[in-house]
Amino acid sequence: MRPGMPAGAPDAKPKSFKPSLKRLVRRLVPERVLVGVIITLGIVSVVLNIVGPYLLGKATNLIFNGVVGRQLPAGVSKDEAIAGLRAQGQNTMADMLSGMDVVPGVGIDFDAVGRVLTVVLALYLGAAVFGWLQGFLLNDVINRVIKRLRSDVEDKIHRMPLSYFDSAPRGDVLSRVTNDVDNVSQSLQQTMSQLLVSLLTVIGILGMMFWISWLLALVALLTVPALIVVTAQIAKRSKPHFVDQWKYTGLVNAQVEEAYTGHEVVTAFGRNKQVGAEFDERNDRLFTSSFKAQFISGLIMPSSMFLGNVNYVLIALIGGLRVASGQLSLGEVQAFIQYSRQFSQPLTQIGAMANLLQSGVASAERIFEILDAPEQSPDPAKEIVRPPERGRVEFDDVSFRYEPETPVIEHLSLVAEPGHVVAIVGPTGAGKTTLVNLLLRFYELDSGAITIDGIDITALSRDQLRSRIGMVLQDTWLFKGTIRENISYGDPSASGDDILAAARAAYVDRFVHALPDGYDTVIDEEGTGVSAGEKQLITIARAFLSKPAILVLDEATSSVDTRTELLVQQATAELRRDRTSFVIAHRLSTIRDADLIVVMEAGRIVETGTHENLLEQQGAYYRLYNAQFAAAAVEA
Repeated sequence: MRPGMPAGAPDAKPKSFKPSLKRLVRRLVPERVLVGVIITLGIVSVVLNIVGPYLLGKATNLIFNGVVGRQLPAGVSKDEAIAGLRAQGQNTMADMLSGMDVVPGVGIDFDAVGRVLTVVLALYLGAAVFGWLQGFLLNDVINRVIKRLRSDVEDKIHRMPLSYFDSAPRGDVLSRVTNDVDNVSQSLQQTMSQLLVSLLTVIGILGMMFWISWLLALVALLTVPALIVVTAQIAKRSKPHFVDQWKYTGLVNAQVEEAYTGHEVVTAFGRNKQVGAEFDERNDRLFTSSFKAQFISGLIMPSSMFLGNVNYVLIALIGGLRVASGQLSLGEVQAFIQYSRQFSQPLTQIGAMANLLQSGVASAERIFEILDAPEQSPDPAKEIVRPPERGRVEFDDVSFRYEPETPVIEHLSLVAEPGHVVAIVGPTGAGKTTLVNLLLRFYELDSGAITIDGIDITALSRDQLRSRIGMVLQDTWLFKGTIRENISYGDPSASGDDILAAARAAYVDRFVHALPDGYDTVIDEEGTGVSAGEKQLITIARAFLSKPAILVLDEATSSVDTRTELLVQQATAELRRDRTSFVIAHRLSTIRDADLIVVMEAGRIVETGTHENLLEQQGAYYRLYNAQFAAAAVEA
């Protein structure tokens, strides 16, 4: 962990909800045509659904009017029937009858009721079809948006400097790329369709309610401010816990990834309990934040239902009184009650969707943090024409630091002539590996310049630069695949004969035939099935295949047995032939034949020369050499 790296505890303070939501919505812009179609389909579906209760109210009136009409004497008019009721002192019944479209002596018109119900059925069927189309297209749009988001994150990661990954746990980065993107996808799929339908439904139903009765509509709106306040307050209090939930998810993933990859070391040092305790602590924090987020946000639904039921009771009471006074028909009240229930339902759904959206936006914020992270400097707009490769490398007054207050390389100058072997030695932290990382432009210089054959490496694209350089690292990296595929990683276009030639040059051919499937033997990412030395030879074969002008050997023989080391030395000697080579090694016996040995301390070159010259000087190299062989003698 470099200075300044996060210690592991997340920042619980949530960022602004609105900017992240707006940024997420802006990702729908490329699909604006489909979004327009989706909104149109949603409007049509909602209109068809909204008309249904009104027509059902008409059917209710037809039935109720028929029932009442049959009870009245035939042959009289409606006005005469009303006058008769008033004469009998039945004023309430007379008032109600005055608001009804009734014909005394005539029963239920079942044909008319049937026609209305047929129309209602057709409307609901049409609404279902349009709603299905809308949902289908919306899911398609969201999947496209998420696909682009994943691609953007993947592309961004390849443009980010290594310094970002020095200070970010790999498990947390993986969690942002996988878990957080999946959560955004699920949140959008569950909320966008429902929010669109709910908003359109609220607007449409509100219009119908005011059309039926402005008084009942105002009554229905009484609980809306309370519902909005309750939902907003609950959402505000749940948001920090959703942020914590997804941050701790990333930390748990980082802990699992770290413990798994270092399982042997953890077990060897007996740290299983400590690692388990650290995991339990993070897991407990994840549980607590998840529980609080779900508990608080879960209050939205019951609160909304309670307010909706209060609203329902008030409408039923006032509506009944309006029917009794003849100001509204029974069918209108029945339709209004349906509308009021439908009105509170989308409001409740909007509140519930706001809960899901909180979780999705919390994940989106974490994704946007990656997308907003600084990028490595861009490659030149136009690739230069490369001269014939000779392999002369020059470091000219190079300075670099990982952290502003901690210099790693200071005013370093060095020339590696074509075909020469330059060995870089020094104590741990002297800057040996950093020097090679700067050559590969894994990091940018603070000052100075590095040139290859007289061309500043910043004038080359990174692909141009790295195609000239082959690497054999101490920590060998093999991906899941066959040995043949792992070797061909050095040149995917290489022929089978080229792969075999590289394998023979690196002595891979010696052990491959003892494996069950030869070159087609499948090994996993950790190289299970082959020894550490054999993995080293495979990476050397990979370097052979890439045919680089410059070679970097970073501790290439420090983790293999003596017999395999001899093979590695023979292979690397052949690999170094006619190539400029940088060799980083702690075991000085491996670099006696180097053309130039560079001794580094604290980011500076303190000595340069051949093995014999440096021993004669009896300086830093002499002390390192004697200390190493004295230690070897003690061990013997």
